[in-house]
Amino acid sequence: MWLLVLAYLGGVLTIVSPCILPVLPFVFARTGQPFIKSGLPLLAGMALTFALVASLAAVGGGWVVQLNQYGRWLALLFVALFGLTLLLPQLAERLTRPLVAAGSRLSEVAGADARPRPGASLLIGVATGLLWAPCAGPILGLLLTGAALQGASIGTTLLLLAYALGAATSLAVALLLGGKVFAAMKRSIGAGEWLRRGLGAAMLAGVAAIALGLDTGILARVSTASTGGLEQALVGRLAGKSGEQIPLSTNDQPGSSMMAAGGAMKMAANGPATLPVEGNLPSLDGAVQWLNSPPLTAQGLKGKVVLVDFWTYSCINCLRTLPYVKAWAEKYRDQGLVVIGVHAPEFAFERDVGNVTKAMKDLGITYPVAIDNDYKIWRAFNNEYWPAHYFADAQGRIRYHHFGEGEYAESERVIQQLLREAGTAKVADGLINASAQGVQLAPDMNEVRSPETYVGYQRSEHFVPEASLAPDKVTAYSAPATLSLNDWALDGQWNVGSERAISVAPASRIVYRFHARDLHLVLGPGADGKPVRFKVMIDGKAPGEAHGTDVAPDGSGRVTEQRLYQLLRQPGDVADRTFSIEFLDPGVSAYAFTFG
Repeated sequence: MWLLVLAYLGGVLTIVSPCILPVLPFVFARTGQPFIKSGLPLLAGMALTFALVASLAAVGGGWVVQLNQYGRWLALLFVALFGLTLLLPQLAERLTRPLVAAGSRLSEVAGADARPRPGASLLIGVATGLLWAPCAGPILGLLLTGAALQGASIGTTLLLLAYALGAATSLAVALLLGGKVFAAMKRSIGAGEWLRRGLGAAMLAGVAAIALGLDTGILARVSTASTGGLEQALVGRLAGKSGEQIPLSTNDQPGSSMMAAGGAMKMAANGPATLPVEGNLPSLDGAVQWLNSPPLTAQGLKGKVVLVDFWTYSCINCLRTLPYVKAWAEKYRDQGLVVIGVHAPEFAFERDVGNVTKAMKDLGITYPVAIDNDYKIWRAFNNEYWPAHYFADAQGRIRYHHFGEGEYAESERVIQQLLREAGTAKVADGLINASAQGVQLAPDMNEVRSPETYVGYQRSEHFVPEASLAPDKVTAYSAPATLSLNDWALDGQWNVGSERAISVAPASRIVYRFHARDLHLVLGPGADGKPVRFKVMIDGKAPGEAHGTDVAPDGSGRVTEQRLYQLLRQPGDVADRTFSIEFLDPGVSAYAFTFG
């Protein structure tokens, strides 16, 4: 219930954010007509269409994105015609003649006459819903991520509908106030006609803003009225009151490295005194394939202590926990522990079983791994994090869980206690001392002040271009001379998609102003699989001793496969630095920055 309230209030706040500006003229075009017959159908159509499109985009594949792009352009054309009919009534008359002959009545749809028509308003609302490029702030970002990972459901659609209804509420208030202004102006001779034409011009300006990408780019960055801080405060306040977890796709702190505590347990001086029963071990059915093992079942694992590790191979947090998970699997295997990795992909390339198999070989993973491409096991556990560890006893009951990195000693004591409860004669004591190298080395979180940053437009933040980010088309970008902390920019020819940006010409660059010891970037070669050469610079110089494991001291390196690349590991003091990577060959795919 609180999540519905949270989503609704988040939508209400959208009215103060600049990305709603291009939509406002479409709403105010119904000003001066009865609210019940004109304004309300428009807002309802807008809210319902947005909720439907957002639900499909969250759980669908690439075809939904393409369909929505075509739908947006058709809606743009439709609304542009509407704006022209308001601006030029004589043009409306000419347009209606052939359309009437074809069975359409644009004059009615576009409001060429003064009579309010609920059907016409609803149709305009549907078009507006297709054009509504929502501000992906904390609340909507969490809703869409939760929808993508938890799957299609009535709950998902209700949350998105609550968000849309919140925005519609704000717009309804603005529309009602605008109606009073319109009524006052109509008392002046000719004022109503000029106001109608002004609204038509404003609608055309809104269409131009959306067509040029201003609704998702410049407007969202030049405004001081961002809803991000307000929404984030709302998230914290309501989540704290309700006790519900807000769905997250990655761990909630800089560098996506969540050090959250695990399940509730009372600690004694020498380890855990009690481990509560959190529920039964959920079904492990639904994996598209099992690696290193035949399919395992919850029933077949009775009598064993089980550790289920949700991970994905390009996730830096998952990689840093692996040395401990592998060491536990080795140390306690003969004492009754079964470790199961559940690989739930974040990016499309992680759905490729061949990629996962190679990554497991490179990482030295020998325990069973379920390929959970459809998130069926993820949803059975009601999981929301990478990495996530669930500990089950020999009776098949979940007794403890931990999200994110850290608290390895406590987790190992849980394993030891569950093995003793299972009747293991001699449980190895002491704690493992995991040896981690390269990207798996523990982060210096005291120095991390930069967040995980996605390059694709679906979840991108802090992007600073000279012109707005242009989705799904080749565009020339120019990076500014200076960047503020955590801002980043593209330079050269790029095609920015929903989850990645693809360089389409040599000498294309990415620049990022960051503060952390380590900098990583998830990269992949071109579609032909040929390696892509790159050159890394830090503050305009070769990295030298600050080079990462995938970079030479002179800054050179190659993208040979789809994975996470460690580009910088700084010795000594950490300060704000400007990182740049230039791709000498075209075709590279860049997905996400992480830090440590």
